[in-house]
Amino acid sequence: MADEAQLSPETVLAQMKQNGVTHVVWLPDSETNWLYTLMKAEPGLTLIAVAREGLAFSTAAGLHTGGKVPIILIQNTGMMEAGDSMRGWGLGLNIPVVMLVGYRGWTRHGVTKDTAAAYTERFLNAFGINYYLVENDKDAPRISAAFEEARRNRRPVAVLVGDEYHGFNS
Repeated sequence: MADEAQLSPETVLAQMKQNGVTHVVWLPDSETNWLYTLMKAEPGLTLIAVAREGLAFSTAAGLHTGGKVPIILIQNTGMMEAGDSMRGWGLGLNIPVVMLVGYRGWTRHGVTKDTAAAYTERFLNAFGINYYLVENDKDAPRISAAFEEARRNRRPVAVLVGDEYHGFNS
């Protein structure tokens, strides 16, 4: 098990299973190596790689319509690039999907040198999407809170991973 100061891939996978996730829609990247390995080995999960982040929302909408429980694994820069798709497919169709968002550039000390971090929360606020910050394993129940909110309100909810998958690639 990873150090409690970081968010372990085992903890994230446990949260997915606890919330009935059937499909992970994501754009493969190098930051999620250990999480990918665990998800791939999990018989109850189907991984669907997309070529562009905008395709994640239409894919998740189709899965939800078909009775599945998707989660979107995405980085903040990709989420912003996919804004129109999120608006049309996620918000427009009332899809209760959780986005697990790598919060690139975020720092708990407030010294933000990366504009990706500077605009992430503003972007979500502009779309009226609620979010939960998760930094380590102790914060993991916030992932379940996001699933509960998404189901209750029938709309996307974000989980911002402030650790930026530090433990996911070690």
